[in-house]
Formats: sequence, structure tokens, C-alpha cells
Amino acid sequence: MSAPDTLSLPVTASVHEHAWVTESVHATSEGRVRYVRCTGCRARRVDLDPAAATPPVPLSREV
Repeated sequence: MSAPDTLSLPVTASVHEHAWVTESVHATSEGRVRYVRCTGCRARRVDLDPAAATPPVPLSREV
């Protein structure tokens, strides 16, 4: 099968500033793991809160 015979999948890109809301939080030895969802596009991500004085750090990308 050659390239002209295959279909390209559309690439979806985020076109807005995500508004993350927390769905659940779990304490771990590394800090608090936070499962978040964007209220606009419903993308999900996992964040780590390593300490109360620093902002959350994404552990995953949007899906």
C-alpha cells in the first residue's frame, strides 16, 4: 500500500486556555496527586502537588 492509498488522521489541537477543575485528590509519598479536567473541552490530566508552596506540576498531557 502506498502513501496515497492511506488516510491521514486529523490532528486536533487545543485552541483555548484550559480551565482545570479537580475531580479527585490522593496523598502519596511524593505529594498530592490531583486528577483534573478542563471545563471547556473536557480534556483530562494528572498533576502532582509536591509541596503547598509550589504550583501543581503536570504528570501527564491532555487526553
